[in-house]
Amino acid sequence: MSREKRKLDHIHLAMEESTSVQSHFDLIRLIHLSLPEVNLAETNLSTSISGVPLHSPIFINAMTGGAKSVKEINRKLAHVAKETGIAMAVGSQRAALQKPELWETFQVVRDVNPKGVVIANLGADSTWDDAGQAIDMLKADILQLHLNVPQELVMPEGDRSFVGILQNIATLVDRVNIPVIVKETGFGMCRETYHQLIDIGVQIVDVSGGGGTDFIAIENKRRTQNDYSHLQAWGQSTAISLLESLSCQNQLTVLSSGGIRNTLDIAKSLALGAQAVGIAGLFLRILQTEGTTALIQYIQSWHQQLHTIMTMLGIRELAAFKQVPLVVQGELTNWCKARQIDWRGLANRRLQS
Repeated sequence: MSREKRKLDHIHLAMEESTSVQSHFDLIRLIHLSLPEVNLAETNLSTSISGVPLHSPIFINAMTGGAKSVKEINRKLAHVAKETGIAMAVGSQRAALQKPELWETFQVVRDVNPKGVVIANLGADSTWDDAGQAIDMLKADILQLHLNVPQELVMPEGDRSFVGILQNIATLVDRVNIPVIVKETGFGMCRETYHQLIDIGVQIVDVSGGGGTDFIAIENKRRTQNDYSHLQAWGQSTAISLLESLSCQNQLTVLSSGGIRNTLDIAKSLALGAQAVGIAGLFLRILQTEGTTALIQYIQSWHQQLHTIMTMLGIRELAAFKQVPLVVQGELTNWCKARQIDWRGLANRRLQS
């Protein structure tokens, strides 16, 4: 099966997936302040990723590209990014590197949003030459290198060899002259992975945890026997992945994505140390079912909601989220106990005046 056909399958099947109604984020409670001493107009949503300034902590995460028929989706998403001032990552550019006629399905993003922050995307096993072409294709500000071992293994035509990827990431991080994000694809990350990446010079990770699009479920639907259903929900949730990163955040910039349902999930991600938060499937469904204008309005409303939450928490800048006290509950405490994560300390943090 061609890579282009597979990309179309992924989009159609992803549209059938839905973000979980229940989430580990529901087991995290932000502590209310009755006297926040902050005016809503004082709150500021700007942030940055490794020196690249962002007007908002929200970004459109990797979804589409690599098939002619999805050029229009990328065009619309780029328009949304431009109108709302958010960054946008494209889907894997591997297909376009193999078929130059598909370049336009990605280049449209930069054409529509010439001054925006655009994030290129390749598999972590890609060559230095591939990375250079992917960056040039978009005049990209940042490069994502995605990890998707479970998806590849369940994919009928997927890769089966994964030795040497860590060293390949090290080479790319050393040679690429823009920031590099190492990104999971819906299976989450753990402390051991963070340390492996820190040791080779990686400075940014996107935890991309479970709770959103489940690529094992998608690939299983493409199998004739559907024989991997028992592996659905494999990996760590986004909330767990962020908790796992707490001891590493002095060495890593952490991005949150995977099953983000609303601005409260975003706020909790930021309170758990995320610098920015990516959304993919939810935005795609709104775009495809309600249209471009509706998605723009949706994101604009989310910005207003984040200003509101910051005001209630008594913080003016996004960085202050990392001082907000929060309570971890239920099964998450069992995970924290087993993994020796200081969840009690999170409940007793103090905002600096």
